Amino acid sequence: MDDGAGRREDIRKLMEYAVPEERLAEALDLLEIYRHDRLVLDLLHEFYSFLPEARRDWIREIRLVVRRQGVLLLAAMTGNDGYLYLVSSEGLDFQGLLAEGLWDPELLDFFGFADRDDCQRLCGSPEELSIYVPMDGDRDVCPACHAASGELHELGCPVELCPWCGGQLINCSCRFDKLELDKLSSEQDLVRFEEMLNEQGRIPYSPEQRPSFADEGSGVIID
Repeated sequence: MDDGAGRREDIRKLMEYAVPEERLAEALDLLEIYRHDRLVLDLLHEFYSFLPEARRDWIREIRLVVRRQGVLLLAAMTGNDGYLYLVSSEGLDFQGLLAEGLWDPELLDFFGFADRDDCQRLCGSPEELSIYVPMDGDRDVCPACHAASGELHELGCPVELCPWCGGQLINCSCRFDKLELDKLSSEQDLVRFEEMLNEQGRIPYSPEQRPSFADEGSGVIID
């Protein structure tokens, strides 16, 4: 069983204990909608493993509060309340009740909120937040690192194009040619290469770069 299918099966088992019986079909429908979205699968697994209010509940929809550079603030709307989750390819962090907004000044600044009140105003109207589109259905988002159109990829993303040769940055030989090395063996090598990339001009994500999406397996297929 691949990682994605195994993750979904784990979530289904957790749902059997966490979701009220009369809501289980709807909860499973949501799981099916996001079956390929690894960020949401992580969120669902976290939610059903550790119910925020320590009571039976279910996620009926997921809304996007804000996103930046592959980091998303998602609202999990349940039968009882709404909860904030900070998610990215690096992991997931529960942020508390949606109505209370973010508390961390660094996160508020990162997402461009003037202050906590500014964030609370946005979070206070969940019906005005857009439904989060699964990453396999949103061409304006990189399916690997989740950068939006016009944003730079996370360094090491398999979708990023090389600004020198136009090939896949992780597979072409430009990094070795530019550094005059046979391999990158230290953090310093990576820092030097990133500086060269920035000087040359990294290529932001655009929908034209989007690879095929795998039904099962690693998540993306590079043709």
